[in-house]
Amino acid sequence: MARDFAFFRYIKDGKIGRVTINRPDVLNAFHYPAVREFERLADLVASEPDTRVVTIGGEGRAFSSGMDLKELPKGEVDIGYHEKWERALRRFETMDKIVLCLIHGYAIGGGLQLALACDIRVSTRSAGFSLPAVTECLIPGLGTLRLARYIGLGRAKRMTLLGNRIHGEEAERIGLVDHLVGENSAIEEFEELVQAYLTVCSTASRLSKQALANCFDMGFDQFFQLYLALQGRAMASDDYHEALAALTENRDPLWQ
Repeated sequence: MARDFAFFRYIKDGKIGRVTINRPDVLNAFHYPAVREFERLADLVASEPDTRVVTIGGEGRAFSSGMDLKELPKGEVDIGYHEKWERALRRFETMDKIVLCLIHGYAIGGGLQLALACDIRVSTRSAGFSLPAVTECLIPGLGTLRLARYIGLGRAKRMTLLGNRIHGEEAERIGLVDHLVGENSAIEEFEELVQAYLTVCSTASRLSKQALANCFDMGFDQFFQLYLALQGRAMASDDYHEALAALTENRDPLWQ
């Protein structure tokens, strides 16, 4: 089932929601109308109760080149642009689904910020990554919060303050990318990964995402209480009872 958007394609494919950024003529850059639409799309995807895995990709030659720089001299980018953008990213970061993105070509600026808000980043070796916002006298969004958590503060400062570009293999080496795929087989290999994550996407998987989202922000006692609450929800779920039945019957579980 497809939904109509001007700057994105969204297809509901069983338990998978497939998002494609669709502005290939500008390397999938985000202007204000696209950001407003992206916020609506994020709310839609988050609200679908039977979606378990979400994929995000880019049409054409790139994942996303970030903010549409043609809008800056026109005065089209104000603080509201950044607020809507970050709210959309936060929806993907916290939604009750596992979010994977496939990066090819470029994940620059907002493109990298979007990738950082996903749970799993898959990339070709040639893809380029950078946060060049400082060259426009802008702060690279909450990439300043997320990037260091994946690659360490020192590397994050270097990428942020220099705006320098790295590529897929280095991104994988330093923890920015989780899986590398072939240049000519990226879509097929990505789909295999999507199915692998879907296969293990139980209630516990999605609750583990919530726990991991808080792992740097809480002390032990607070995190322990969060863990106990989430574990209680996992053990009260239909998926837990299905897991017990599958163990008893020596078969693979079928998650809700």
